[in-house]
Amino acid sequence: MQPVSFDAAETYEPDEGWRRVSMAGSDRFSFEWFEKPPGHSSSMHDHENEQVCLVLAGELTVYTEDDAVTLDQYDSVYLEPWESHRVENTGDERAVGLDVFAPGRSFDFWTERE
Repeated sequence: MQPVSFDAAETYEPDEGWRRVSMAGSDRFSFEWFEKPPGHSSSMHDHENEQVCLVLAGELTVYTEDDAVTLDQYDSVYLEPWESHRVENTGDERAVGLDVFAPGRSFDFWTERE
């Protein structure tokens, strides 16, 4: 067993108010808790990982090249490997979510991007 305490977990804050926390996982899958302030959007990007995004609080809109879906609390969306997407907090309050990636990944995805 390999427990991960939320307060001691590796954290990455790419933009002010957009924080990601690496939770328990492996090279086969990983979990990242995140929060986004109102109006914040990630850039359009893709990756080799399958991704499930689950909204824990607030509202998030997930955009792909062909579609968009707005998710409320406890809604989720599946993104295929290499599917270009961005995630925006389109609500009026802080949004909190959980991303699941397979295969697992580290914050190197963000820190080693050009």
